[in-house]
Amino acid sequence: MKKQTKKTNTLAKAEVSRYTRNFWKILIGLILLGFLFIFSVGMGLFGKLPTFRDLENPKSNLASEVISDDGVVLGTYFVQNRSNVRYDELSPYLIQALIATEDKRFYQHSGIDYRRTFTIIFYNLVGNRQGASTITQQLALNLFSEGRARNTAKRIIQKFQEWITAVRLERNYTKEEIITMYFNTVDFGAYNTYGIKSAARTYFNTTPDKLNVQQAALLVGMLKGPGIYSPVRYPQNAIARRNVVIDNMRKEGFLAREDAEKLKKEPLVTDLRLISNYGEGLAPYLRAVLKRDIQQEFNKLSITKADGTPWDLDRDGLRIYTTINSKMQQYAEEAQKEWMKTIQANFDRQWRNRNPFQGDKAKLLETGMRRSDRYRVLKQAGKSDEEIRKDFDTPVPMTIFTWEGNKDTTMTPMDSIRYNKLVLRNAFMSMEPHTGYVRAWVGGINFEHYKYDQVKMGTRQVGSTAKPFTYAVAIDNDFSPCFQVPNVPLTVGTGQYAWTPRGESVGSPITLRKALANSQNFATAYMINEVGARAVATLTKRMGITSEVPEYPSIALGAYEASVYDMVGAYSSFVNQGVWVEPTYILRIEDKNGMPIYEKAPRVTKVLNSESAYIMVDMLRSVVDEGSGQRLRFRYNFTNPIGGKTGTTNDNADAWFIGITPELVSGVWTGAEDRGISFYSMAEGQGAQAALPVFAIYMQKVYADTSLHYSKGDFPLPEGGLTRELDCSKFERFLGEDEEKLDDRLGF
Repeated sequence: MKKQTKKTNTLAKAEVSRYTRNFWKILIGLILLGFLFIFSVGMGLFGKLPTFRDLENPKSNLASEVISDDGVVLGTYFVQNRSNVRYDELSPYLIQALIATEDKRFYQHSGIDYRRTFTIIFYNLVGNRQGASTITQQLALNLFSEGRARNTAKRIIQKFQEWITAVRLERNYTKEEIITMYFNTVDFGAYNTYGIKSAARTYFNTTPDKLNVQQAALLVGMLKGPGIYSPVRYPQNAIARRNVVIDNMRKEGFLAREDAEKLKKEPLVTDLRLISNYGEGLAPYLRAVLKRDIQQEFNKLSITKADGTPWDLDRDGLRIYTTINSKMQQYAEEAQKEWMKTIQANFDRQWRNRNPFQGDKAKLLETGMRRSDRYRVLKQAGKSDEEIRKDFDTPVPMTIFTWEGNKDTTMTPMDSIRYNKLVLRNAFMSMEPHTGYVRAWVGGINFEHYKYDQVKMGTRQVGSTAKPFTYAVAIDNDFSPCFQVPNVPLTVGTGQYAWTPRGESVGSPITLRKALANSQNFATAYMINEVGARAVATLTKRMGITSEVPEYPSIALGAYEASVYDMVGAYSSFVNQGVWVEPTYILRIEDKNGMPIYEKAPRVTKVLNSESAYIMVDMLRSVVDEGSGQRLRFRYNFTNPIGGKTGTTNDNADAWFIGITPELVSGVWTGAEDRGISFYSMAEGQGAQAALPVFAIYMQKVYADTSLHYSKGDFPLPEGGLTRELDCSKFERFLGEDEEKLDDRLGF
């Protein structure tokens, strides 16, 4: 019996010893396997890990910002609407809320919180699911992966990758840098909102440094689930989650109990500002033109990144500094809206009981149909012309533009074309003549519905706004503004080149000053016949008109097309002592680190004698003082030195006004999409009525804002003064003298 017991004990000890050896073999094997697995993950066998270079230069889709001259972000270009901030631009409440909620031991660990990790394993085993990722691990996920994996096996591998990357990040960056990078990379869900700067602007219309406790807690709380904790879609969820974060801040000693309880009772207050690539924000037309121009300029100058790849405005976080003043831009957009609502109502009344698409004008609808996206899609789908026409005559739900806001309605696509053809368009630009800086740019009435820029991209017939170029050639050839010319119907040229202008005379003979002030066609045609169409065309081109200006006498009355951009630049030469400065709307571009990569140097050209330029300014003042621009005085009460020129083309299709002051030159154009649609009344369709008021309202707002520092002073005399007499009243008593003596008095 004793032998049997002894034998049993010996077997038991052998079994225990064998099991113990096997246990340690398995344990050591698992540990070795774990180390081998981690080593394999680190070597990238289960997926590429970021290199040290990647860690030093983490990539993310950073929105490029378009910044005004007074420091306001006008808008962004983005794939993800993300903008970076520095650590000192973060509210301390943001940092406190993040640490209290996401990673209480952030300053104690080196990327992995082992104590928290093993605690979480226990919690998850008992069914209390919790997350164990540190802020650094979450940053690794944000920066170097395509998002959280759904597959369990892949997620386990991804978790190890996060650990390794987190440790590397901690070795490369300070804690402050890690927090900053984290806030710059987090996704706030809806509305293209990525990064704390974009979130602060979108939800509270502020910057990250100005966020208070409640706002910081709400945004940090959203990180758990941007969808279910959205303050817009689920405000009650957002408040509850905000209060959890505030409680966490109290528990960590960042808030006193009384303060926390008080803050939790505060209502949810947001100031939602949705941002799209172009449509939202100020100057959307400029931003669209600017993006195209930057890409062309970078290609032309071979401006690339250090590795030779091209810059991506939607991803590389460039900072684009413009000359636009945000206040002046706002005033310009307000002025346009204020007047265009009025003029559109008048235009609608004109066509209420008339059909503008009769006869040849019916082709406008056909052309509009064939240019539409709907037509192209149907054509590509193989539809016949009959089927396409039927589609265009079938009512469908749609949203249309009105000056009261977007309107949901049901109409046929053809009726939609008819409706939009009768919507008046408008463009406006204002610049400083001495610097060339464009301060306001309104390329159309609504970028969402009508994306074509009419400031620079579009050209329209300029009408009488071209007349000053003819008079400038005359003045530069020693004609006096008091020189008298016939103001009667005439024919210029002979044979097939004969041209007989239309118009009405206010008396003959007439001085050049009065002819320009009253926009007289006959006198202007007489002058271009005197100085030559070639000379006028040459000066017009030198003054910055880039569209075609033929050497025909009819250019004296504006029988060619030009852009608002070019015309404002040309008129600026008069104010700037005969010096043309290229209109400039971009100053410089910096990369995301603030390093300059591009600077704009505007072209400058002397195009006109300084005295001649001043005389032209003086004659343009007569347009306002006694001519077609007088309503600036009697209707809008401008008493300061101001000049300008109205323009109205045939059938009132295009209405223009270009106004000048010593410090600003601004141009306005108004018209329908097609020149075939216009006012039937000169009283409503002329430049003084359809365009000038936008300039007037804008200038009223500019002068009322004393922070802009635009004075109401006079135009400065040219250096050396004047050699010619500009007061024509002094010559009235000599009009009976013989021609030779009168020429002497007029400066010939």
